[in-house]
Amino acid sequence: MSGNAGTGSWNWTKVGRVLIKAAGLFVAFNLIFASFDPWPSMAKLSVYNSIVPGRRRLPFGSDPQRSYNLTITQLDVMVASHEIAGEVKLPHEYRVLVLGDSAVWGFLLQPGETLPAQIDAADYYTADGRHIRAYNFGYPTMSLTKDLLLLSRGMQFDPDLIVWFFTLESVWRKNQIDAPLVQFNPGATRALILEHFLDLNPDDARFRPTSFWQRTIIGQRRELADDIRLQFYGLLWASTGVDRYIPTSETRERHELPGDLSYHGTLPGELQENQLAFEVLSAGAALAGDVPVLLINEPIYIDENVGDGQYYNVAYPRWVYDAYHEQLRARSEREGWVLLDLWDWLPAEVFADSTVHYDAEAASALAAFLREAIRDSTELADGG
Repeated sequence: MSGNAGTGSWNWTKVGRVLIKAAGLFVAFNLIFASFDPWPSMAKLSVYNSIVPGRRRLPFGSDPQRSYNLTITQLDVMVASHEIAGEVKLPHEYRVLVLGDSAVWGFLLQPGETLPAQIDAADYYTADGRHIRAYNFGYPTMSLTKDLLLLSRGMQFDPDLIVWFFTLESVWRKNQIDAPLVQFNPGATRALILEHFLDLNPDDARFRPTSFWQRTIIGQRRELADDIRLQFYGLLWASTGVDRYIPTSETRERHELPGDLSYHGTLPGELQENQLAFEVLSAGAALAGDVPVLLINEPIYIDENVGDGQYYNVAYPRWVYDAYHEQLRARSEREGWVLLDLWDWLPAEVFADSTVHYDAEAASALAAFLREAIRDSTELADGG
């Protein structure tokens, strides 16, 4: 009896020691995880561009069971899943990085139907014989700062040209930090704000808190779980090619017009230039360095019958878009930007569910136009 009791006591002591050691290791791992930024190293373990091909656009989605995709917030993991991370730039390649919102990402389009994919699909060459390759770095939500954040990651892939789509909503200052991708990457965003003297608050309350606890494994368990899920969905995505579930029929969203002609609380005639974050475009040009930047005021849906002619569409009262338009042109001339103003380039019937989402045929037409613009810009750059 006494021997059994002794053995039981010894076993419990051993179990207790094991638990204490395990707890100590868990605490140590959390301390190490919180003290260092592990995401760049973890991104190197991606199944993309190794076991499965890289994705043609950055991961985004809310219906992973049907699209084999999901929205994540870790920039390094996102970029590691993209096809550009697995492609060595060839000597004869002219690499184009395309930035923008959900229209560029292709919200209602299959991966091969998006604007960048259709630029890339044609066997097109620059004046000096380099093969034009376009990569989709668009991402849903309208914020120039979100685009700048992605550009800061995209520059590592040695682009030859940056094509940057935007519209008034993207430039609106109060929208800059509303983008979740910006909020969940406060360190990288603050660095850009300070480096480029952006008129944004680096201590904005919308940034996700970054306390020591929130940097631990426990504090980032959701991000870790999503990273693992993205790797798993990569296997399913590779076998289907589906990265977004698109309903068989789409109808234009119907929204009520506001009771007045205000835009984000700004009344007609009151728009000030400091409400528009044009300096983020300047920051993009500085970040690009010697790489040329082609800015594109993107096509919008224009409804001649909405609001008794006082609106271009439910998002834009005419007065505010016209004022933005005038300020954009003036700022572009002062800064020496290369700007393509395509705001009214597409007919109303090609737009689907929003003011900027167009169909695959329109994306094809726009891609053909841009291929010529890209070739012309390289001819000018080469003195042709």
